[in-house]
Amino acid sequence: MQSIKLVSTAQKDPAIQPLRLGERLREIRQQRKWTLDKVSAITGLAKSTLSKIENERISPSFDVVRKLAVGLGIDVPQLFASSSEIKASGRKTLTRAGAGRYHPTATYEHELLCVELTNKKMLPFKSVVRARSFAEFHGWVRHQGEEFLLVLKGRIAFYSEFYEPVMLDQGDCVYYDSGMGHACISVSEEDAQILWVCTPSDQLKTMMT
Repeated sequence: MQSIKLVSTAQKDPAIQPLRLGERLREIRQQRKWTLDKVSAITGLAKSTLSKIENERISPSFDVVRKLAVGLGIDVPQLFASSSEIKASGRKTLTRAGAGRYHPTATYEHELLCVELTNKKMLPFKSVVRARSFAEFHGWVRHQGEEFLLVLKGRIAFYSEFYEPVMLDQGDCVYYDSGMGHACISVSEEDAQILWVCTPSDQLKTMMT
């Protein structure tokens, strides 16, 4: 089994400082206040092996690295990234079923989700599709960005400026350029329900406020 080389890049460029796996393992273990015995129990690796890794006395095989990652509950790349390189804002919000902010229009009834979180990189909302004819839109809907649409209930006809209309049933989805004219109508007996996730635009930000 081949072992993982950690210093090849630094050997070519002394300005690049490699991160030693042993240092990273010790950092994770100390942050979690775990002993070597604890890490041994959750990874299935001998305490002596873990000690040798932390002290850079062995270069572990990929199988050992995989066991470390699985036991620690992280991805393999995270074993080779310092904590300063792993950035998380810690932002989180949730919306209980039916507790979103409602925004009805002539063609849709939107339920805006996770509105408490500002400056989001994605704008999620559920919609009840009221429209039954494309003529109800009085032209294309378009705005900057991209969006994802998933049919939650019923059936819709999805219209887009450069393509023929397509029928989407429950569970079907489509991803498209929001700047391309688009609209959808319900073709099921009851109003269809869909989930939209869009990248922010001035038009959508106005709707969310």
